[in-house]
Amino acid sequence: MESVPLEAEMDSPEPTGLPTETRLKDLRVGSAPVAITARLVTAQRREIARKSDGGRRTILSGLLTDGTATVRFTWWDPPAEEIDPGTVLRAVPVEIREYRGRAELSFGWRTRVAPASEHELPVVPPEELPLRSLRELRAGSDGFRLEVRVAEVAPKMVTVGTERREIHEGLLHDRSGLAAFTSWTDFRLRPGEALRITGAYVREFRARPQLVLDQRASVERIAGTELPAAEERPGTTVEPMGAILGPGGRERVTLEGRAVGVQPPSGLIFRCPSCPKSLRGGVCPTHGAVEGRPDLRLRLILDDGTGAVTVNLERAQVERLTGETLAGALQFAREHPDPAAVGYELSDRLFGRRFRARGPLRIDDFGASMYPTEIGPAEPGPDRAALDLRWRRSP
Repeated sequence: MESVPLEAEMDSPEPTGLPTETRLKDLRVGSAPVAITARLVTAQRREIARKSDGGRRTILSGLLTDGTATVRFTWWDPPAEEIDPGTVLRAVPVEIREYRGRAELSFGWRTRVAPASEHELPVVPPEELPLRSLRELRAGSDGFRLEVRVAEVAPKMVTVGTERREIHEGLLHDRSGLAAFTSWTDFRLRPGEALRITGAYVREFRARPQLVLDQRASVERIAGTELPAAEERPGTTVEPMGAILGPGGRERVTLEGRAVGVQPPSGLIFRCPSCPKSLRGGVCPTHGAVEGRPDLRLRLILDDGTGAVTVNLERAQVERLTGETLAGALQFAREHPDPAAVGYELSDRLFGRRFRARGPLRIDDFGASMYPTEIGPAEPGPDRAALDLRWRRSP
């Protein structure tokens, strides 16, 4: 997030006349104060020094969107309460200033800001929105149209506060590439369908842009003659790890390699009963000291000679690949005092075997990792069988 220029520090001048309800795409620098309704995309709270007396002043800066555009804002002396991203706000009167050649909103001491309803956001005709490709999407993007085909979609249960909700996650693709999406509304999407989407926005998830469809999004079925074929399943060709370990990762890749080890924490772990986070010493980083629920996890390292990827396996995948159950792991742990014993045992069952995995690839400061949607033993060809024989005989 860009820093706020200190020369912009001042109280908003007293507005004249009644503020006009204005969409973000229609903001003009130098016009009269306006009234806006928009969704908070990002926000960062910090302090700056007053130029007048050197005292400290709190500001909140970030991005707002209303579906027509995404605009930077600065809120001088904001309330102490945190405001969650995704909250819809109504603000009036709001000054429009110029910052690095673009319009910026300024909430001064006269500005009144309050929560608003989703229904108060402006309705944007689809023909007003520019057509974008998936490759052009960035975190914070909105105010666009997409024409895409559904590559994958599946329901998922999540906890929002104390409520359990069903969402739908999957992949969209066009001729520019792939993008992950989360839909909070059931649009009854099916793999292979061609869609025109408006009213969605983009957030960052695991260092990759992710499209979000909520109740404001509009989904229309189209012919999709300019899109990839309905039967095309992207990311199914095995690629050398060395060729795919680029910045940021990929939405879907298929890789194949030999299990050469595991990374801790692997094996028997305990998770917080209120959230999916694993405990350390019986403590959840969010909920404090709790009684954990047991689970199985393996962070399996696969290597194909050109690179290595850490593949994170959940309980069902661990049980299927190793033949071990959670009940068996708990019994094994009771018989062996070493907390890492279960991880070592499961690692021994997989060590040296070749696996094929498919899923999203994440690249960050800790290396390459995958949470596979599919994983299983690879079927070696004659050349790989020979390689296996040489490996087993090596000292």
